[in-house]
Amino acid sequence: MTQRELFLRYVAQTSPSPLLLEIERAEGIYMYDRQGKAYIDLISGIGVSNIGHRHPRVLAAVQQQLDRYLHLMVYGEYVQSPQNLLAQKLTEVLPTPLDNVYFVNSGSEAIEGALKLAKRHTKRTEILACYKAYHGSSHGALSLGSEEVFKRPFRPLLPDICHIHYGSYRDLSKITSNTAAVVVETIQGEAGVQVACTNYFKQLRARCDETGTLLILDEIQAGFGRTGKLWAFEHFDIIPDILVLAKGMGGGMPIGAFVSSSAIMRGLMEDPILGHITTFGGHPVSCAAALATLEVLLEADLIEKVAVKAQLFKKLLHHPKILGIRNKGLIMAVAFDNFTTLKPIIDRAIAAGVVTDWFLFCDNAMRIAPPLTITEEEIEKACEIILKSI
Repeated sequence: MTQRELFLRYVAQTSPSPLLLEIERAEGIYMYDRQGKAYIDLISGIGVSNIGHRHPRVLAAVQQQLDRYLHLMVYGEYVQSPQNLLAQKLTEVLPTPLDNVYFVNSGSEAIEGALKLAKRHTKRTEILACYKAYHGSSHGALSLGSEEVFKRPFRPLLPDICHIHYGSYRDLSKITSNTAAVVVETIQGEAGVQVACTNYFKQLRARCDETGTLLILDEIQAGFGRTGKLWAFEHFDIIPDILVLAKGMGGGMPIGAFVSSSAIMRGLMEDPILGHITTFGGHPVSCAAALATLEVLLEADLIEKVAVKAQLFKKLLHHPKILGIRNKGLIMAVAFDNFTTLKPIIDRAIAAGVVTDWFLFCDNAMRIAPPLTITEEEIEKACEIILKSI
């Protein structure tokens, strides 16, 4: 059987029409198929490869950790330097009071932990989330979503979930003394890169403070330099009570985290003990890769160049069929009139060597979120192919 036949027969499928690209290797912004054809990964594996595929610093860190040890014990029992060093570095580049990190395996798991932490700390049950938000597919994360087409087959889900409109001042009144937490994507990703204004975030923060509600910011897609700052919330001059991270965190390795203050995080230690546990969370190899990734972002000038690179995309992508471009740094949505127009363009771009996509809740917009390592010459090449595909 061919690899494609094996994939279709034995690997659980998530849609009737997977892309079926057979990638043999990847390097930098490029992926290569079995025939050696190069594809520009213009979506970073959906927000994962912020510093490109197989960055040398990440490979070296992974190899060094492989030579020491792999899994030792469930999370939180043994002292492991990869976890310690990564947690220390993260808290050094986060504002007070975000000084305590709980490592998990993915963004969905990080959301689950954040929800439990908020309920445990506030002793409340109501959670507010935004319409057209995406926080993951596990039961708790799915419960936060508003799109019934994804939720209905899996009900009953978590109770006491209410929804507000992202960026709506009026909806802030729905945050009350009964609300445990408000969960907000700092930049709404799957809604097609929606960006609220600074004043909205300041009023959101103030309303949470007024009602004793925890503010959970989901930066699973927007974190680790993607928006032109290390953390997207830095654009809006606020600090969350709980920050949720994943995707670009591990340089290609699976890892996520939720970060809060020591005072809040202590709620998972007692009454009951082991309030949140994970076997593979904080895996030493993933933590080593994540530390190397963070060091690359801090030491190179990748984040500083995001705005210039984003502006180049916006300058080059001019066409009568492009209705506009929404972005915050290098997370971009290129709008067309409808999915019927967009889908063939994406298909032609992939065939021509540029991998792009649309958004889960915005199927008339093309997703552009390349590795931050992309050069201006590579941006020009990618845009040329997109325009030809249009």
